[in-house]
Amino acid sequence: MERERVEPVQLQDLIEKAKLGDRDAFGELVALHQNEVFTLAVRLVRDRELAADVSQDAFIRAWRAMPKFRGDAKFSTWLHRITVNTAWTHRAKENRVRLDPLDAIVTEPRAATLDPVRAGEAASAAPKIEEALMELTESIRAVVVLKDVYGWTHTEIADHLSISVTAAKVRLHRGRKELRRLLDGYQDGAS
Repeated sequence: MERERVEPVQLQDLIEKAKLGDRDAFGELVALHQNEVFTLAVRLVRDRELAADVSQDAFIRAWRAMPKFRGDAKFSTWLHRITVNTAWTHRAKENRVRLDPLDAIVTEPRAATLDPVRAGEAASAAPKIEEALMELTESIRAVVVLKDVYGWTHTEIADHLSISVTAAKVRLHRGRKELRRLLDGYQDGAS
């Protein structure tokens, strides 16, 4: 099912109804955001089945927390935060490290805005980028994905990873530098 475009006023109306306990309104919010929540969960836990569990639990947590949603952040950002926290909880329960494959990056909305040549280049580069990302440490990879894929601010990243803003910036810098090193020569070799 393709996600319908919802105007901000309609989205706000759904949010307000869901805050008051309207399950149908919340169901529509789930339908609008399920793909992005699942994609984030896959990137964080690196397992599609576990990501499905994380997504479901994230939406359950969101439903329970709806009355407390203040609107300080966009609804999608709030859902992302819940998903990140849920993924960390699941990962801690299973006591294993699983993180951030970017196999779906070219299916994100950003890729749809690329011209066909750039979209093709992005699609062919995705496996190499994912491989390079997997070389990064967990803490650095999480910052790179949240900043460069999801567009989170340094403050949002710091808050949700329980690190300082400076640490988020340093990890992002180190991650990008390491990715450049790992991908050095890929463009020349791909030509």
